[in-house]
Amino acid sequence: MKLYTEIPIEKQRNPIDYTSKVLLLGSCFTENIGAKLAYYKFDVLQNPFGIIFHPVAIENLVTRAINETYFTEDDLFFHNEQWHCFATHSVMDATNKEAMLQLLNEKLAVLHTYLVTATHILFTYGTSWVYREITTDAIVANCHKIPQKKFLKELLSVEEVESSIDASITLIKAENKQVHFIQTLSPVRHIKDGYVENMRSKAHLLAGLHGTIEPRNHIYYFPSYEIMMDELRDYRFYTEDLLHPNKTAIDIIWQRFKLGWISSETEQLQKEIGAIQAGFMHRPFNEQSDAHQTFLENLQKKMEQVATVLPHIKFE
Repeated sequence: MKLYTEIPIEKQRNPIDYTSKVLLLGSCFTENIGAKLAYYKFDVLQNPFGIIFHPVAIENLVTRAINETYFTEDDLFFHNEQWHCFATHSVMDATNKEAMLQLLNEKLAVLHTYLVTATHILFTYGTSWVYREITTDAIVANCHKIPQKKFLKELLSVEEVESSIDASITLIKAENKQVHFIQTLSPVRHIKDGYVENMRSKAHLLAGLHGTIEPRNHIYYFPSYEIMMDELRDYRFYTEDLLHPNKTAIDIIWQRFKLGWISSETEQLQKEIGAIQAGFMHRPFNEQSDAHQTFLENLQKKMEQVATVLPHIKFE
């Protein structure tokens, strides 16, 4: 007797391995998968400009990076004693304008490199609600706590979602024809928009992004949203805010992602790297003890063994 439904996951023909270069852009769930990939030392770049919630914001950054349109002073504004940029998350905010511009453009150069060389790009969309700045008529990535009266709130239509996602993919494929796109819908609920409004938003995203899915063109869908909503349909899989997946849910979805998208040939290396990472978390009672010194020597040997196979990997 089965007590729950299970979303089928197919093993993909072009999975991620330790020769892959992976770019992840999108909502906060992007960071969950990205953190797992980074933990196991895959070559990963995740959200260089912070969390990006909707397709138009991703499209704007992709367009800027592909065209190498670097940030200037005109892209910044001063508010609440900090400099901000409407194209990025508040994690990029700074008190020094010149330092912020330098950092933005350094990250833009890195993003450009990954866009044109990545083997796999994972887009995670969180919402189709957007805010349009009234004075410029431009859709922003983040409002940076500017009064809401300065913006118009809009719900992207299914057609607008599809068009924006398609534009991002088309721009990238013009420069990187062999890249594989993995698209997913964030299971995080945006209740600040309202319960009904969140469902409308997710529905528009789901319909729009599926208009772009075409495995023959290396554009795929991973059902993280469906796993969370159907397989894990219980609040014990949420954090205390009842909106975000908790560690157990993230681990389960990661295992399903591994099943479909991580090469099984990497499993042994992942175990060895996981053991090393766990070793770094070890806190001895006595750092000078013989037992701890032996532990450190064994840890060093494990790192050297991994380095013989993956010399580019750095442990911190």
